[in-house]
Amino acid sequence: MLALQEKYLYKNLNEAERKRGFVTTPFTAEQIEEIITLNGLFVATDENSEIVAYAFAGSWTYFEQWEIFNFMVSRFPQMSFQDKPITTEKSFQYGPICIDLRYRGSGLLNQLFEEMRIEFFKRYPISVTFINQVNEISEKAHTKKLGWEIVDAFRFNEKDYIALAFDMSRSVL
Repeated sequence: MLALQEKYLYKNLNEAERKRGFVTTPFTAEQIEEIITLNGLFVATDENSEIVAYAFAGSWTYFEQWEIFNFMVSRFPQMSFQDKPITTEKSFQYGPICIDLRYRGSGLLNQLFEEMRIEFFKRYPISVTFINQVNEISEKAHTKKLGWEIVDAFRFNEKDYIALAFDMSRSVL
């Protein structure tokens, strides 16, 4: 999983490679082990059992170790989704999600997301995430393929982001 993360981590890509999509949040082996114990890591493997895609999901408590998530949560009082307030009790953080270039466009995004959705819908009615505004491919995948809705735009560490929300009762398959 760490190899896939490194392959698509923003800081490791040149400008042309970033246009094909990237992840911004690096995870350590310890953080990955912790999210596994919380049932918040979803992976897809190829015929050689190599991880070709992953998706993270977890409570805001887990994600508070990164400043950007705390900043996002601080904006919740001014956000709403489908005329309902967004709160830490009624929502969770989805992402990052990373799919190897060879498997993009194969339907893997929807399958991986649906597996996560089924698990997290048991506890939360809303999912929230953010996308760097220069990551147009991720924005398109989430809004067009999965049906996420943009609920906010913000600037953090001199980068522009959009916040999106998703109704967890809605299947994407």
